[in-house]
Amino acid sequence: MIIENKKTKVIFLDRDGVINHDYGYVSKIDKFDFIDGVFEACRYFISLGYEIIIITNQSGIGRGYYSENDFSILTNWMIKEFNKNDIKILKVYHCPHTPSDNCACRKPNPLMINQAVEEFNINLDSSWLIGDNISDINTAINSKIKNYILIDSKKNNQKDYMIVDNLIDTINIIKN
Repeated sequence: MIIENKKTKVIFLDRDGVINHDYGYVSKIDKFDFIDGVFEACRYFISLGYEIIIITNQSGIGRGYYSENDFSILTNWMIKEFNKNDIKILKVYHCPHTPSDNCACRKPNPLMINQAVEEFNINLDSSWLIGDNISDINTAINSKIKNYILIDSKKNNQKDYMIVDNLIDTINIIKN
């Protein structure tokens, strides 16, 4: 009998601007506002057989605006809020460095994705990356993720990738 090694399919989500409103260096629970439709979209992704992983640049840590502990407290609270809404977050990866640090983990570099692939046996061909910045799109490209969506309410015309207003709008794209 042959046992197939099933690979995991994942929706990689950026945090600020995709999951929560980006007020700039969000580090406290009272400043963290979930964007409407996030829980519904994530439950739908799970119903399609996807796992959810969050990948986020957090240069506020490297800039000294908040600490790793502050980030950890907020992240644990965020995960509990997802859990209350019947959503399991597989893992949260973050880069604490500033752009000038030239590290390997800061998006658009692929290290966070590569770590997730190793840890969870991910099939990048059937996975998606959703972000609100061109660095997120470039992360997908640099990581060999073929499916990616930019959330941008301005909807700048772009033929290289799909653009939507918010996470809930990605459902019709991903379900096909």
